[in-house]
This record gives sequence, C-alpha cells and structure tokens, in this order.
Amino acid sequence: MTKLALAFDLGGTELRGALVERGGGVAARVSAPTLAGAGSEAVIGQIITLAGTLLAEHPQAKVAGIGMCAPGPLDPKAGIVIGPPTLAGWHDVPLIDILSRQFGLPVRLENDANAAALGEWRFGAGRGSGSLVFVTVSTGIGGGVVADGHIYHGRRGLAAEIGHMTITGEGDRCFCGAVGCFEAVASGTALGRRATRLTATGDGSLLRRLSGDGDVSARHVVEAARAGDHRALELIDAEAKWLGVGFTNLLHLYSPDLIVMGGGLANGFDLLARGIRATVEQRAMPAYRDVPIVQAQLGDRAGLIGAASLILWEGEPGAPLAIAQDEDNGASKRADAREASHG
Repeated sequence: MTKLALAFDLGGTELRGALVERGGGVAARVSAPTLAGAGSEAVIGQIITLAGTLLAEHPQAKVAGIGMCAPGPLDPKAGIVIGPPTLAGWHDVPLIDILSRQFGLPVRLENDANAAALGEWRFGAGRGSGSLVFVTVSTGIGGGVVADGHIYHGRRGLAAEIGHMTITGEGDRCFCGAVGCFEAVASGTALGRRATRLTATGDGSLLRRLSGDGDVSARHVVEAARAGDHRALELIDAEAKWLGVGFTNLLHLYSPDLIVMGGGLANGFDLLARGIRATVEQRAMPAYRDVPIVQAQLGDRAGLIGAASLILWEGEPGAPLAIAQDEDNGASKRADAREASHG
C-alpha cells in the first residue's frame, strides 16, 4: 500500500481525522464533535480514539507519521499549543511530544489556517503558484501565507493573524478586545449579526423566514441573496466591500501571486467576487490590481491535506519546520528546500 499520513484537523466545533496519500487523496476520514470545553486531556483522548478507528479499518496502511493542525496561537517548531480561545483548558500543551510518545511516530504541528494554505497551495486553487495568501472567512477570519514555497511563520509561528488587522475605527468589539478588526466587521458572524439587526422577529422577511424567525446567519444571507432578496443583496454588497478592504491590505503586505478565499462564506464567493474586485480596483495601487482572487477548492479537506503534507513532503518546500524538529532530536535530515521541485 502507498505511504500514508494520519492527519487531524482540530477545530472548536469538530475534530476531523483522515488517512491521506502523498498525492493529496483522502483514503479514509472520520470525525467527532470536539469536546472543546472538557480540557486538553479529553480532546487528546478523542484524537487517539479516532486514530485507532482509522488504523483498525485499514490495518495494512503504511503510516509514515501524524500531521496535526489546530487553532492558534501555537508554536509549530516547539510543538506546543499555547492557548486557543476556542478550546478550554489548553495552556502550553506539548502536543507533539504527547502524540509521538503515544504512537511512536513522527508528529508535525501547524496552525490550522497555515495548514489549509499549504493544502490549497500544493493541491488546490494555488497549485503551481509561487506564493499565495489563504483567507478563511467563517465564524472568524484566519489566514496563512505561502511565500516562495514556505509557510511564513514569523516569531513563534504567530504570523498572519490577518483577522486582527485593524481596517476601521468603528463597529462591534472583536473578541480580542479591539474595535475595527477585519474579523469583527467581515467574518460570517459579523454578516449574520448585521442581517439580524436589519430585520426583526415576525417581520415576514425572507431572511427571518429562512432563520426560523431566529438570529440570521451568513448562510441565510447567501440563500436569500440567491433568491434575489434586496436586503440580502445589500448585505452582500457591504460584506464584499469589507472583504475587499482587507484583501487590499493583504495584497500590499505580501504581494502574493493570488489570494484564495475559503471558509463557510466562500460558498457565496460567486455573489461576492464582483464587489471584492471593485473595491480592490478602487483601493489598491495599480501594480497590485491584477492579482487573482479565487475560491478555495479543497473545502474542509484543506487542513487535513496540508497537515499530512508536512509528513509526506518532508524536506521539500512547505515543511522546513519538520526538518528543524528532527535536528533537535539528533537527526541530520536537512535538505536544501529551495532546490526541491514543487510536485
């Protein structure tokens, strides 16, 4: 059987696991609701259980290692999950050490948005490009940057927290405590909040009917916009403007070959694309205006595939941290990643 990696994508709502092939194919996958409020030991127990399920169902699998992605902040080189706000009781958890001792396999850890960026760069919408910025727009806004074939990590792996760029001085307060964060004004949560405020319980609007007369979500806005609802279309226009402002900042900061938009709101990309492009044309300097802005291709597989590639493509572009970790363990596997070909 072909060499595989165990991959896990740890989210605040769902924990996903998979066996992933070197070519990016997902041979098998499992999932479970994350015990997000139960602490790190409970969630690590879930990871071990899902791994056992995958291995029991595929006893002939030749597993090379475990690729793990999780919400930040985390330190991918040290293998420590520092303290993600969506997971209770996670404070400086040495996840690589715990899992490597449990399974006797190499383990690599990456921020979830970075892993998704890597997956899209290697196997999805960014395949063949030299660099990209991946933006996930869902409950919040996250991002990852691939520059010259490598994830850009910054100090302690904390780079590219693009959801907390300040893009306005107004609006709702972000969970981080600041006002005007990209996430606070342009996430799917922010779009749903605006739609809820624009309507009222029992007003008969399509938005409220779709929501069962409760709070309106971004998904309801997209559905209503597809049906031609004028309120929803106005909300989509405003959302596209804010995304365009944020994307313009990212173009100026990173000068990527393309921007890839993923996350739940990317399901409405066809409705948003024209407005995003119009804002970029208006606000970006001319040299940046021709950069493509495209929809992600891998969906919820992006993080799993990107995490697995840290094992399966070790020593090639995209996985320099894995090499550094092996050196710390006394191995001498450093390769010149710049000379490795992108396959």
